[in-house]
Amino acid sequence: MKTKRNDIRNIAIIAHVDHGKTTLVDQLLKQSGVFRSNQEVAERVMDSNDIERERGITILSKNTAVFYKDTKINIIDTPGHADFGGEVERVLKMVNGVVLVVDAFEGAMPQTKFVLKKALELDLPVIVCINKIDRPEACPDDVIDEVLELFMDLDASEEQLDCPFIYASAKNGYALKELDDEPKDMEPLFETIINYIPAPEGDPDANTQVLISTIDYNEYVGRIGVGKVDNGSLKVNQECVMVNAHDESVNKKVKISKLYEFDGLKKVEVEEAGIGAIVAISGIADIHIGDTICAPENPVPIPFQKISEPTIAMTFVVNDSPLAGQEGKFVTSRHLRDRLFRELNTDVSLRVEETDNADAFKVSGRGELHLSVLIENMRREGFEFAVSKAEVLYKKDENGKLLEPMELAYIDVPEEFSGAVIEKLSQRKGELRNMGSSNGGYTRLEFSIPSRGLIGYRGEFMTDTKGNGIINTIFDEYGPYKGDIQYRKQGSLIAFEAGETITYGLYNAQERGTLFVGPGEKVYAGMIIGQNGKAEDIELNVCKKKQLTNTRSSSADEALRLTPPRILSLEQALDFIDTDELLEITPENLRIRKKILDPTLRKRANRN
Repeated sequence: MKTKRNDIRNIAIIAHVDHGKTTLVDQLLKQSGVFRSNQEVAERVMDSNDIERERGITILSKNTAVFYKDTKINIIDTPGHADFGGEVERVLKMVNGVVLVVDAFEGAMPQTKFVLKKALELDLPVIVCINKIDRPEACPDDVIDEVLELFMDLDASEEQLDCPFIYASAKNGYALKELDDEPKDMEPLFETIINYIPAPEGDPDANTQVLISTIDYNEYVGRIGVGKVDNGSLKVNQECVMVNAHDESVNKKVKISKLYEFDGLKKVEVEEAGIGAIVAISGIADIHIGDTICAPENPVPIPFQKISEPTIAMTFVVNDSPLAGQEGKFVTSRHLRDRLFRELNTDVSLRVEETDNADAFKVSGRGELHLSVLIENMRREGFEFAVSKAEVLYKKDENGKLLEPMELAYIDVPEEFSGAVIEKLSQRKGELRNMGSSNGGYTRLEFSIPSRGLIGYRGEFMTDTKGNGIINTIFDEYGPYKGDIQYRKQGSLIAFEAGETITYGLYNAQERGTLFVGPGEKVYAGMIIGQNGKAEDIELNVCKKKQLTNTRSSSADEALRLTPPRILSLEQALDFIDTDELLEITPENLRIRKKILDPTLRKRANRN
């Protein structure tokens, strides 16, 4: 018989990028007494990986738990970026309700719509938390209307529309039920969670069923499966069977060697877990997301949501440039292969395929950010490799017509820049769907645009809007192919010979365009050292020394003034490279090069 477990609540915190999910979780942890009163706590304590801290984004969903009065609240902090949407879809299977965080100034954004849609499809109750009400330009009343409109657009039921609204300032650590209440602490939010989110239900006497929704990986214990106990109970040393609703070939006897529950930021070993508990299981080597751990007497898998397919791919190849192997620790194809296949342990939205060439691997993901985070992680671990330009994954329909991934782009820009943005996106086959004004003198544009039209656009967008624009994109659907797009109007400046760059050579080269290298840097023939002002590629000798005669002294060089080179970040470099170029990645440097380094062979290939 199904019973409720009233001492537990399971919730996920969902929102658009930067609306304050992780900061809100910080406050819930602090105010529930997880930390000692004198303990020093980092900000955004849930963002544990270096890249998450530097960029201020959440990449992996995290589990934590707090106690309020006598109830344990399991909280999952989810990412906001569309590229990591696969993370959000999965964790919603573990929870009984969600807290939707919306910025009191920005209002409902594309990702708000995406995560809310997923929650409503699973029939989860929603608490709306209007965050950042301490911002001077906040307009919470308008935002409530926007959110209710969004609920209606997504066909929410009567009960779902009748959801509670909470006003909060996560930064200052308080939540209010009504806007004119006295700000104190987070208690109103805790109370709303306990009263509004249903307790988990299950049959404690039935056979065990645990659906694995997340995989954690640890060097010492290997793969750790995280999931919720739906029925029965789970004990250490219990003999179970692992099955999968979407894959009948999975059927394997397993033994539970260690069992953990979450408490604050720690995993605590337990001997047994009952219905509604969120547990971590270690000791099963090939456990995957979507597997169900069942009692052997009656193994019934729990159906699981299919994860969205990747839309964009890059080729990762072994670095074969003249400077290969000088800076990285891991440089061979075996190292590269092992590392890419290891990433599949934790990242469900990624695909890795071997190609005809033993040194190249095709890696597909949800977007440029998704793949650039993987590249940055590998680079920090000491890998050296090269990647090609990102390309979209096409499909064919039943009549053999070519289909390509389309995205919706939502853009907020000051009015004076809207013309430039519309012109650029129209050239990239974008279609303006909607145009209106948003708060603070900004214009909101809505475009439907092919995914490949957005590759390499973000940098240009920042330049065109002088850094004042906000662009958010989200995958829409596969649509008919829109025709060819010209990516880059300017050619490349290519080094003519190997050596070290010299001021004299660079001084003559800088008239031709923007340089990416300064004096004293190693270059090789076929390496790209800058961007030409015109459309064609030019080869230049930047290692050229000045011939000294008795009438020309070496001190005359001191008057040569070099413009500082443009240093590209990883994203900018991935945006810049063209289809016949590669980005060489080492722990210390990013170098752009032509795929074919030899100029004669390159010209021959271009002619063909």
